[in-house]
Amino acid sequence: MREFIVEADGGSRGNPGPAGYGAVVSDATTGETLAEAAEYIGIATNNVAEYRGLVAGLRAARALDPDASVHVRMDSKLVIEQMSGRWKIKHPDMKPLAAEARSVFPPGRVSYEWMPRDRNKHADRLANEAMDAGAKGRQWSPSESRADLATPPAVPEPSGPPGDAAAGAAKARAALAETRPNTATEAPTTAATGPAPATGPGSAPATGPGSAPATGPGTTPAAGTEKTSAAVTGTAPATTTGTASAAGAGTAPAAGGRAAGAARVGAAAPLGGQRLSDGGPRPEGARQPSTPGWSAAPDLGAPATFVLLRHGETPLTPQKRFSGSGGTDPSLSDAGREQARRVAEALARRGTVQAVVASPLARTRETAGIVAARLGLDVTIEDGLRETDFGAWEGLTFGEVRDRHPEDLNAWLADPEAHPTGGGESFAETAIRIAATRDKLVAAYAGRTVLLVTHVTPIKTLLRLALGAPPESLFRMELSAASLSAVAYYADGNASVRLFNDTSHLRP
Repeated sequence: MREFIVEADGGSRGNPGPAGYGAVVSDATTGETLAEAAEYIGIATNNVAEYRGLVAGLRAARALDPDASVHVRMDSKLVIEQMSGRWKIKHPDMKPLAAEARSVFPPGRVSYEWMPRDRNKHADRLANEAMDAGAKGRQWSPSESRADLATPPAVPEPSGPPGDAAAGAAKARAALAETRPNTATEAPTTAATGPAPATGPGSAPATGPGSAPATGPGTTPAAGTEKTSAAVTGTAPATTTGTASAAGAGTAPAAGGRAAGAARVGAAAPLGGQRLSDGGPRPEGARQPSTPGWSAAPDLGAPATFVLLRHGETPLTPQKRFSGSGGTDPSLSDAGREQARRVAEALARRGTVQAVVASPLARTRETAGIVAARLGLDVTIEDGLRETDFGAWEGLTFGEVRDRHPEDLNAWLADPEAHPTGGGESFAETAIRIAATRDKLVAAYAGRTVLLVTHVTPIKTLLRLALGAPPESLFRMELSAASLSAVAYYADGNASVRLFNDTSHLRP
């Protein structure tokens, strides 16, 4: 009986976000690569992408020899433990995928082993090739793949959805790898990415929806407080003046600090592209000359810059009550209208905003109207910028939700796919909507600066996706009413966070 090794991986550039998988079948005796499979599967979570990679690998192995035995190796602890029967499969999206994987070979012919991520490079690179292809509007092509080559990949062409930090980091690292010195005495050039700064004194989270709910003992989520302003830039320099203008053409935007495929978050699709080895040579593709560091980057032109404005206060804001898109749709309070006027004056002084786009809710439309009137611009309404629907929690404080629906609240804090009581919208669903809206607006406003007047969750989600941060980062940001943040989106898929929670314009 022949024995195959299947190595599979899946990745998502967001949480969820554009996703793909890769799988490799090799001969267990010789180690020869026999088949490769990869596919871009659209917007999905990481777990779904990994399961799809497993199914693809098993199918590719069966196509080679349906009577073979298979040993699966993956760096996903979840998939390995669930498929080995040691962990229960609770998520409804995972159950049919696991059942599909079990159906490819008879029981007892497939074994599973977890392996460290750095040993799963072949499948990981295939998954990233699939995501790169999807970003260009096409599927992975076996003839273009370099996943099984020992040489570093050529500098990739611009790819990845706008604002995908993981994709941007991969491009930078690929360019550096191609020119990395071979001698032991020379140190390779790498891009350093430091940890996100902690919030400073006076920024303790308050109770309520949306804004800085830390999950540690004794802390409670905050709903959008009006206390502090902090610059959070990842690897991009923060502005100190509050300006939202982007860097000039050719400036190298900072990536989120994680290689493509390292962000693990991802929906289902059938088996994608595949190639079976015929023992012949594989095309290596043309290699492009480059020099170390950011100087190798092409002139990308002016980015699309989103200046992100959270609406002014409503009567619910000081009370820190959940106020999403499924509640009473309050208008601004007098304090909120004054905040909007101050934002308008600040943006008028800067003179960089060229268009205004707003969520359809009353508080954002009113805020946008005040600002746009001062700037002499019209307001375009974009439904995708609406706030999350908080279901039965609408109008309640965090404490009231904790008292009435403790289990639902705990699940919501622990899992981005959990829904508020009564349905509502999960953070994962919100992320899909916001990512699609982001891509639409980046395409519509390429090279321009646009003011997006929206809410806590959409703004935090845009920032999180730009930085390549995990879902729990939503609970570690404070976003004040009438605050300004900014993200620049470049043509190669890089995003640069320029400003976060600036409230300097609100001070006397």
